[in-house]
Formats: sequence, structure tokens, C-alpha cells
Amino acid sequence: MANAQVILKEKIDGLGAEADVVKVRAGYARNFLIPQGKAYEASRSNLRHVEALKTSRARREAEELLGFQEIAAKIAKLKPKFTLSTGQGGKAFGSVTSMDIHKELEAAGIVIDRHAIELEKPVKKSGKTEVTVRLHPEVIATLIISVDAGDQEKEA
Repeated sequence: MANAQVILKEKIDGLGAEADVVKVRAGYARNFLIPQGKAYEASRSNLRHVEALKTSRARREAEELLGFQEIAAKIAKLKPKFTLSTGQGGKAFGSVTSMDIHKELEAAGIVIDRHAIELEKPVKKSGKTEVTVRLHPEVIATLIISVDAGDQEKEA
């Protein structure tokens, strides 16, 4: 089980972010990371370049955080409304899901990952509901959605 140390050039999910020095299997480093330009071999000369990578990483992360904070402010101002059709006894047909909320956000010009919307279960009740949107580990937005009951079906 030969391992190799590499310095990541970019963020790789499940492995690390740019400028991280990580240990990976030698074959993974030799056959994928280094030929694809995603990592350097962790030699003495390359370790000197880590500081430059760390400054670019810090700048990129600060820009991302600022962007997510702006998106969170837009989400907080938004008040989407949904209408569910109901039958006899007020029972709702269907529900409001994270996909519906995602479509409303996209219609308002806010593009985020659908999985960032944290909805424990689909909303089937009328009224206001708070929905958490986790944009970044440090940025969480709260979206208040309104669900109205539509026209009730009448018996013939």
C-alpha cells in the first residue's frame, strides 16, 4: 500500500481544497491527480509554492462567502406563495416540496443547488412555514413560504 503526498491545485470533493497537502494512494496521484493537473507532487520546491496557493485560496473563499451572503439577503426578502388544491374535509392534494421552492427561487433569479434547501418533509398544511437554505457552512438563509388552500371541491 504505497501512499504519496500531493499538493492540491484546486478543490476536490472528499479530498481537500487548493493548497492542502494530502496523502493519497500512489496510483491515484500518478494516474489521475497529477496528469489531470489537479495536484503537484509534494517535493521541497513545490512546498515553497504552497503559500501562493494559500493566498489565492483565501481570496477565493472570501469572494464566495460574500457572494453567498448577498444571495442569503435576497432569499430573506423573498416571500413565495403556493396554492394547494383541497378536497372535502380540507385534505390537501399534493404538497410543496423542495423542488417547488427551488423553481420559485429560480423564477426570482436566484440560482442555488436544490439540495441546499433543507425541508424535513413536504409541506401539506396551509399557513406560513420557515424553510432553511444552507448556502455555505457559514451562511444559512431562512425563507418564509406561504401555503394557501385552494378551492374546495363541491359534491354534485
